[in-house]
Amino acid sequence: MNYKMVTFVLGRAIFALGVFLALPTVCAIAFKESIIPFLVPMAISLLIGALLSAKKPADSRMLSLEGFICVALSWIALSLIGCLPLIISGAIPSFIDAFFETISGFTTTGASVLAEIETLPKGILLWRCFTQWIGGMGVLVFLLAVMPKADIKSTKFMHAMKAEMPGPSVAKVVPKIADTARVMYGIYIALTIVLFVLLMFGDMNVYESLCHAVSTAGTGGFGIKNDSLASYSAYSQYVIAVFMMLFAINFNVYFLIIIGNFIKGIKSEELWWYIGIASVSTLVISLIVSGLFGSSEESFRHAFFQVASIMSTTGFSTSDFGAWPVIAQAILLLLMFGGGSAGSTAGGIKISRVLLLAKNAGREIKYLLHPRAIISVKFEGKKVEHETVRSTTSYIIIYAGLLILSSLLIVAFESVDLVTGFSSAVTTLNNVGPGLAEVGPSSNFGGMSVVSKLVLCFNMIAGRLELFPILILFSPMSWKKTA
Repeated sequence: MNYKMVTFVLGRAIFALGVFLALPTVCAIAFKESIIPFLVPMAISLLIGALLSAKKPADSRMLSLEGFICVALSWIALSLIGCLPLIISGAIPSFIDAFFETISGFTTTGASVLAEIETLPKGILLWRCFTQWIGGMGVLVFLLAVMPKADIKSTKFMHAMKAEMPGPSVAKVVPKIADTARVMYGIYIALTIVLFVLLMFGDMNVYESLCHAVSTAGTGGFGIKNDSLASYSAYSQYVIAVFMMLFAINFNVYFLIIIGNFIKGIKSEELWWYIGIASVSTLVISLIVSGLFGSSEESFRHAFFQVASIMSTTGFSTSDFGAWPVIAQAILLLLMFGGGSAGSTAGGIKISRVLLLAKNAGREIKYLLHPRAIISVKFEGKKVEHETVRSTTSYIIIYAGLLILSSLLIVAFESVDLVTGFSSAVTTLNNVGPGLAEVGPSSNFGGMSVVSKLVLCFNMIAGRLELFPILILFSPMSWKKTA
C-alpha cells in the first residue's frame, strides 16, 4: 500500500476540517459566545493537516485500496477532531457521547444522545448541523472540487470518489473526475442556497434557516429544537419535506437537466421508482393516520413529511410516529431499508440496488424456465455488467450479516426489546436517525452503554461508506506493503 499517499490525502482532509470550523466560529462571534471551543480544534486541524500534507509524495499512485483506506481513515479522524467543540464547550462532556454525536453528524445519521438541545450555544448547534452538510457530499469529494488541477488525476482519485459517493457505482458526469466533483458540489450548494432563501419566507429567522438548510441538504436531521420541526409552520414543514426528497435524487439527473438533456434526465428508472414508492407510501400512511389528526391536510402533511424524512434518511420529525398504528410504523421501517437514490446525499441500501436485486431474481426465474436462454439484467436502459450485479449481491449479504450481528449485540448489552434493538441497528446502518420503541423520535440514544454506542458508531460509518471501506480498513491484508 502507498502509505505516503494515504497520509497526504488524510492531511488534506484534516486541514479542510479546520477551514470548515470557521463558520461556527463566526456564528459564535455573532451571538457573543466563546470561540475557544472552535479555535482549539481549528488550530489542531490546520497544524496536523499541514504537517501530513506538507510534501506531495513522489509516488502518487492511488488504487482502490488506497482510496478505500483514505476515505475510512478520513471519516474517523474528522469525527475524533470534530467532537472537540462539543467537549470543550461542555455541551457533551463525555468523549464517547461527543464522538457518537459527531459521527452521527458527519455520516448524516441524525441519531442523538441529547435530550435537551435548545439550551446549547448557537455556535454548537450550527456546528452539529453543519457537520451533516460536510458529510452529505463527502469531504474527499469537496477536496477534489477545490484542489489545484496539478494535484489531480482521474486515475488517482476515482477510487476515493467511488468509496465516498453512495450507490452501486459512480460514473463521471463530465470527462474529468475533478470537474465531476465541482459539478456535484455546485448543484449541492445551489440547492442549499435555494432552500435557505425559501425557509426565510416562512417562520424561520436567518440562523434557523441556515441550520435547517445545511442539515436538510445533507439529509442529516439534526435540528435546533427539542421537538425537531413539530413547532414550525406548515409552510416550513412542506418546504423541508420537498427538499428532503430533492436531495435524495441522483445528482446526475439534475446535471442532465441543467445541460439541456431534460428528457434523458426525467426518464431515469430509479427516479420514477423513488417517486412512485414515496407517493404510494404517503397515500397509504395518510389514510392510516387520518383519525389521529384534525384534518385531511394535516394527516397528509405529517404522512408526506415522515415518508420524505425516512426515505431520504434525514430523520426530521413533525410527529411522534412511534405512537402511530403499527402498520404505519411497519411501512416506515421498510422505507428505512430502501433509502434514496444512488449519487445523492441519502443513505440506505439505495433504490437502484433494490431494483438490481429484483431484476436479477427475475432473471434467475427466467433461467429456470428457459435454461438455454441468454438473459441480461438491464437498468436505466443499459445492460448491467456482471461485476455490478456481483458487488450488489455481496453488499446485501454483508449488510444483512452486519445488521443481524449489531441487532443481537444491542439486545444483549442493553436488555431491551427486539424492536428497540433491531430498529437501532437499522436506523444507524441506514443513516436514518430515529428508530422505534425506546429509540423513537421522542427518545434518544443517550441511555445506551458505551459498548452499544461504539457498535452503533461502527454501523453509522459503515452505512455511510457503503460497508466496504470500513471493512477493508480493519482487514490485516490491507496493510501489507506493495512490492
